[in-house]
Amino acid sequence: MTQFPYVSVLTLLPLAGGVSVLLLGRAGRSAARLTAIAFATAAVAYTAMLWSHFVPGLAAMQFQEFHAWEPAIGLQYHVGADGLSLVMLAVSSIVVLMSIAASWKNTKQGPAYFALLLFLETGLFGTYTALNFLHWFLYWELSLIPAFFLIRVWGGAGRARAATRFFVYTMVGSITLLLAFLALFLASGSFDFMELTEMAQIGQLSAAIGQNLHWHQWDSGHITMWLFCATFLGFAIKTPVVPFHGWLGSAYAEAAPETTMVLTGSLSKMGVYGFFRILLPIFPEQMWRAKTVLLWLAIASIVLPAFTAWVQTDLKRMFAYSSINHLGYCILGIVTVAGSTGANASLVDEKAAALTGVMLQLFSHGITAATLFWFLALLERRSGGLLGLNDFGGLRRAMPVFSGLMGIALFASLGLPGLMGFPGEFLIFKGVFPLAWWAASLALLGLLITAVFLLTILQRVFSGPLAERWKSMPDLTPAERCMLAPTIVLMFAVGLYPQMIAGILQNTVMQFVGQVRY
Repeated sequence: MTQFPYVSVLTLLPLAGGVSVLLLGRAGRSAARLTAIAFATAAVAYTAMLWSHFVPGLAAMQFQEFHAWEPAIGLQYHVGADGLSLVMLAVSSIVVLMSIAASWKNTKQGPAYFALLLFLETGLFGTYTALNFLHWFLYWELSLIPAFFLIRVWGGAGRARAATRFFVYTMVGSITLLLAFLALFLASGSFDFMELTEMAQIGQLSAAIGQNLHWHQWDSGHITMWLFCATFLGFAIKTPVVPFHGWLGSAYAEAAPETTMVLTGSLSKMGVYGFFRILLPIFPEQMWRAKTVLLWLAIASIVLPAFTAWVQTDLKRMFAYSSINHLGYCILGIVTVAGSTGANASLVDEKAAALTGVMLQLFSHGITAATLFWFLALLERRSGGLLGLNDFGGLRRAMPVFSGLMGIALFASLGLPGLMGFPGEFLIFKGVFPLAWWAASLALLGLLITAVFLLTILQRVFSGPLAERWKSMPDLTPAERCMLAPTIVLMFAVGLYPQMIAGILQNTVMQFVGQVRY
């Protein structure tokens, strides 16, 4: 165990920032936003420090802290980080900082807004580092509450309905997660992810379920499958996986673009993280048995949202459904690996490639999606609230810098070689094709449709004749260019040298690959 509580300090940092913002709220919006940007920047710097202290050669959890909390109910304060956790901490801290920067000139968003963003960041950090279910579940729910109010208070005309739908959907998922883990605790006596994983790997978990849970005279296999389905539902809603995505379109469209930056850049990644941290190591046999259904759900999550995005006329809804499409590739990679058996070297290499691609995709999509919604926030402010696909045209003449930088972000989202979206998608398909060629082939249709609607945005918004009312639309200010520059540089840096992310993932990936056995 680590001597210094690195993870606890990181988790408490944005919480302290949120409280400070509320206390300084009476001093005015300027003081609140400066405090928020200071704490968000400190969180990024602290995450970078953890990154520098992380030892990629170690397969075990690092920075672990373990304290007895309430052993009688299995509640222990157990936190730590591996390569996956570190990537999620990095993308979350960067995206929250981007969101606060994007809100800099939006006078509607005051101290309460900035405080909720920091409280949400605390929930994200805790979710990605907690290793005991009850402790982890507290952070999982903590992230739900600020997100609800960010949509409900600062959203558009339909914000009440969108926030309620978001809350109901995610609460249903939370209830199924809680019930499943209560059953696991009754069977195994543990809420600890590491202990449950070890029990699952050696067959003790299934035996404990059969011995201690007696439901309708079902055997342990049937009971465990139901527990898997309940857990899967919680993560499928959060990601979301089609057909559990009904909350996303309205939530992303009605929330302020600055809020949607965090929803798509960080919050949606919690579901995919759950696939990695819980489903894959604790329910490997159940994922293997359900592989056909899961693959079809992954394909549906790639292809159907791409078609849905294509027919939208609202830019926020187009990018919202594009987000489901991009995370569908992550689900495809995970369930393909879980559904493949065999231990020959080539198969292991392909599994490792797929899972590495998924983790890279989580990082790259978080940054590119948040950047695209940042551009929508800037465009919405300049257009008086208009964000329709048909409201613009020829903007590259009035806003050449804006058009050029947003074009880079669009091509990064598309997966153009040399930009950050390419390495993850390439590795996912490299790993999936040898393991499930038919699923990879069908998923390629999603890539094609994604290219069509993203190029449609470029053509309809930036090309063609410039309407008279947009001729005086101002381009990016020097301050806006400076704030956007690091994200654009990061898109090229990861695209040209993905090893800067993948380098810390090798042992973490191999550990997950090794857990796909039963």
